[in-house]
Amino acid sequence: MSIPVVIEELTPEWLATVLGGTVTSFTADPVGTGQIGTCYRLTIEGAGVPSRVIAKLPAIDAAARELLANAYLGEVRFYRDLASTVTVRVPKCYHVDSGEKGAFVLLLEDLAPSRQGDQLVGCSVPQAYDAVVNLAGLHGPRWCDPTLLEIEGLSLNGPEDAALMAELYAPTNETFLEQIGPLLKPEDHETLRAIPPLLESWALARAERFGLVHGDYRVDNLMFPPDDAPGAVAVDWQTLSLALPARDVAYFVATSLEPDVRREHERDLVAAYHSALGVEGYSLEQCWDDYVFGMVQVPLVCVFALVYGTRTERGDQMFAAMVSRGCAAIRELGTLDVVVV
Repeated sequence: MSIPVVIEELTPEWLATVLGGTVTSFTADPVGTGQIGTCYRLTIEGAGVPSRVIAKLPAIDAAARELLANAYLGEVRFYRDLASTVTVRVPKCYHVDSGEKGAFVLLLEDLAPSRQGDQLVGCSVPQAYDAVVNLAGLHGPRWCDPTLLEIEGLSLNGPEDAALMAELYAPTNETFLEQIGPLLKPEDHETLRAIPPLLESWALARAERFGLVHGDYRVDNLMFPPDDAPGAVAVDWQTLSLALPARDVAYFVATSLEPDVRREHERDLVAAYHSALGVEGYSLEQCWDDYVFGMVQVPLVCVFALVYGTRTERGDQMFAAMVSRGCAAIRELGTLDVVVV
């Protein structure tokens, strides 16, 4: 059965086959901005099938699809092979498939009335606690699991990977500063320029502690229940990798809370994450140290995402806010002092 890559190729007959029921008709409404793919809410008429699902498809442009094939495969791999082996809350997957040249399709649970978070606003402290405990459900079950290294497309950074990342990051960092530097404080510029000489060492360090890492676990990639209720659900798994798990924690906490709020609550947030993690032989002190070390994840992700992604006015404001919050944490926690070159 062929894989639909644009919404026009998705038919009632195809839906009925993959959902295992009867579909007489459906409507499709676009969801999200579609920067690296397309996403639709399907309202379905039929029997024995969900009344609404979210359909994720690749970019409309064939060249873009091919360029983004690895990102698509990362999300396919997560839902197909890994989601059932961890306890992080994610949408139910009704169907997943992939093919050549970036072809893929996902049919996921519609999480309404939960709403996507707003990265510019950040989240409340109760939402932050809920989110870090949920994150422990990704990291804990497969903590240092050697079988993860056998999965095609998943690997730890090697020397060549780290060297290439550092080589690409330095000029990209300068481009980032040229593009949105006026939105940042002078001290943020200094922090960002201090990172390139340390990045290769940072990327290789602490490989003895690894796990599944979301890579972009932040407010915009979480669906929050109404009225601050617990139960945040993580979406957008294209950046899945193997790395030091605390990178996800640092990235989320630093980018989701204003510095004064983060300072007040981060010790307790890390303790809540550590308690939910349930990993023997990994102390709270080690977890805190990894959290401090992992703060480099913030500028690393944001710099590459802004420079190589599709720029928008909101995107510029969002990445400036994330980097400003992250750089403040890096300075206050002394992150760069614990990276050994």
